[in-house]
Amino acid sequence: MMLTLQIFLIVSAALFCIGLLAALSRRHAIFILIGIEMMLAAANLNFIAFWRFSPGPHQPTGVILAIFSIAISAAEAAVGPALVIAVYRHYR
Repeated sequence: MMLTLQIFLIVSAALFCIGLLAALSRRHAIFILIGIEMMLAAANLNFIAFWRFSPGPHQPTGVILAIFSIAISAAEAAVGPALVIAVYRHYR
């Protein structure tokens, strides 16, 4: 089976929809953060797919954007639960 850009875009759209559904339908902050992480993973898949299937010389712009997005999601994964714990301790 030949991997094409359309397959990557379909997988990315499905992953984004699952993440959006998880972020909008849950009431717990941890599940909302997991949904946001899934949406960021879908965006990373799009960056890499468009970089891989672009015509001409391959400059690493898609990879750099994906690495930057991973760094942002790592910071969100560190700060998000800390905020949740701080709010929980304050309001109990």
